[in-house]
Amino acid sequence: MTRNFPDNFLWGAATAAHQVEGNNLNNDWWQLEQAAVGYIDGSGDALDSYHRYREDMQLLADSGLTTYRFSIEWARIEPLPGQFSRAELAHYRRMIETAFELGLTPMVTLHHFTHPLWFGERGGWLAEDAAETFVRYVREACTILDGVEWVCTINEPNVVAMNHGASRIMAAGHPYPSTPWPDPEIGRALIAAHKAAAPVVRVLTDAKVGWTVANQAFTVTPGAEEKFAEVVQEWEDMYIEAARDDDFVGVQSYTSQPIDENGVVPHPEDPNNTLMGWAYRPDALAIALRHTKDVVGDVPLIVTENGIATGDDERRIEYTTGALNGVLDALDDGLDIRGYIHWSLLDNFEWGRWHPTFGLIAVDRETFVRTPKPSLAWLGTIARANQM
Repeated sequence: MTRNFPDNFLWGAATAAHQVEGNNLNNDWWQLEQAAVGYIDGSGDALDSYHRYREDMQLLADSGLTTYRFSIEWARIEPLPGQFSRAELAHYRRMIETAFELGLTPMVTLHHFTHPLWFGERGGWLAEDAAETFVRYVREACTILDGVEWVCTINEPNVVAMNHGASRIMAAGHPYPSTPWPDPEIGRALIAAHKAAAPVVRVLTDAKVGWTVANQAFTVTPGAEEKFAEVVQEWEDMYIEAARDDDFVGVQSYTSQPIDENGVVPHPEDPNNTLMGWAYRPDALAIALRHTKDVVGDVPLIVTENGIATGDDERRIEYTTGALNGVLDALDDGLDIRGYIHWSLLDNFEWGRWHPTFGLIAVDRETFVRTPKPSLAWLGTIARANQM
C-alpha cells in the first residue's frame, strides 16, 4: 500500500561545517585534534566543502531532495571577540544563495559543536556573559539570513553539555569519564543562550527558529520507572522543554537503549551493531518523535538528523526504510512532522573518527571526488514522489 507524506514536506540531508569544510584552525575542535594527535583522527582538509559546496548541493538537488541543512562556523565569522569577518559572512551568504539557485531550502545551524578558541579561553558556556556573547554572534549572522526559512540556534545542546562536561572533569585532573553525561550546569547555560538568541533571530529575520535535541529513544525496564524519569530528564527532557516556545524542534535519533535500575544499559556486543557500536534500531526514530511530542506539546517537529554508520549501502536503505515507516505511523497518529533530513549527505569527519560512514555520498579524501551511493537516488525518488 502506498503511503503519502504531507504536502510541502521537507526532504533533505545535513552536514556540519567542521566535519566537511576543512582547516577550521580557530575553533576548539581543531585545538583538541592537535592536542590528541595519535589518539583521535584529525579533520585536516576534511572534504574541502568550504570550496566544493556547490558540487555538494548540486548532487543533493539532482537526486530529488529539496532541503540542505548546514552550519556556519562561528570561529570563522568572529575570529576575535567582537571582530567580524566580512569575507566569511559573504562566503556563507554565497552558500545560501547557491541553495536558492538550485531550488533548495537551506536550513542554517548557527552552532554545531564548535566555538572560537577565545570563547573557550574566557570560560566557554560557563562564562558570565556567555549568552550575551553568543547573541552578539547570532545578531551578526542574521545579516546574511535573508530568505532563510529555518534556523537552528544550537545543535544537540545535550551532547554539547556532555562533551564540555567531560572536558571540565578532565581539567580538574580526573580521567575521561567512563560514562559521559550531560553536565546540567552547562545545559542550563545553553538553554539560557538559546532563549536569548531565538527572539533575536525572529526579530531580525523571517525565519522559523528552534534547536535540535539528541533524542536517545530510551526505553524503561520493569521496576526502573523512577530511574528512567531521572535519566530522561537530565539527558533530553530539559532541552525539549526549553523548545516549548519555539517554532519547531529538531528531533535527532539513531538508536535506542533501555534503562534499568542502574541507569542506561550499554549497547551489547552484536554483529548487527553499526560502525558506531550502536544497536541497529530503525524504530528509534518513531520512539523519539513520540517522546518529543509528549514533552514539547504542539510545537511542530522536524527530523533534523537520522541515519546509520555502515559500509553496506543496502543496509542504509533498509534502516532508513524502517525509520521512514515509523515517521508515517507517527503522522497517521496525528503528530505534526514537517520534514525528514538525513544524516549525512557525505561520508565525513565524525568527531575524532573517519571510519564511521553515514553518508549518501562517498568522498575520496585524497582527490575529493564525490561518488553518490544508491541510497541517495533511492531517497531522492521517495522525495520526488512524496510517498512510500
